[in-house]
Amino acid sequence: MINLAAAKEFLDLVRHATTNHELYEALAIVCAAMGFDYFALTHHVDFTARGTDAVRLHNYPPNWVAWFDENGLGVTDPVHRASQITSAGFLWDRVPGMIKLTTADRDVLERARGEGIGDGFTVPAHIPGEASGSCSFAVAPSSQVCDDHLPIAQLVGAFAFEAARRINQIRLVEADSPTLTERQRDCVLWMARGKSDWEMAQILGLSPETCTQHLNTARERFDVAKRPQLAVRALFDGHISFADVFGR
Repeated sequence: MINLAAAKEFLDLVRHATTNHELYEALAIVCAAMGFDYFALTHHVDFTARGTDAVRLHNYPPNWVAWFDENGLGVTDPVHRASQITSAGFLWDRVPGMIKLTTADRDVLERARGEGIGDGFTVPAHIPGEASGSCSFAVAPSSQVCDDHLPIAQLVGAFAFEAARRINQIRLVEADSPTLTERQRDCVLWMARGKSDWEMAQILGLSPETCTQHLNTARERFDVAKRPQLAVRALFDGHISFADVFGR
């Protein structure tokens, strides 16, 4: 079991890392010391579309990462979605009680186990004006997470994400990113909840035509053609949250 002195040493390694390679090595050391097999420090973005401006450091199995990216799960992964509704670390077996899992979500979790990733612990990272992210630690399906190490994992995860932000000096949402008025945000939120223009008009006390115009303006500001894309961008940029959409 990792002791306090060793924990401090590992935290110092993470905190004082000056390159992504040093941060990766520090995470690998502390990950093993806590009894985990894998770690993943990542922004919750679609890396196949986003490019190289987001951070992702991990030692997950290559086959899992390839499948994850092929299916664009950076934003929709169930563990990533669960992290939207809490600022504290959580065990993955709590996810079904945090968000409503779809059949596709359950397939994702089962696929992860098939690729050698069992239970885990995720530390969310919510920075105003930036994409959400997290630092996760996981064990192989044949192993169990040691509850005694979770407080240390919480600290390491938080320190590691801050170190990644410092090293890479990035802000994923630029200062001139699209903005929404209060009414536009309201319409986007009710649209994301599945309401028609007529239904959101009744809820908001507006005309259906006004709601349609608010959504059209929002699409133009985000430069997207479809309403589902608008919902994803609004979630990604922090205008609405999964907690807003799903009422949790």
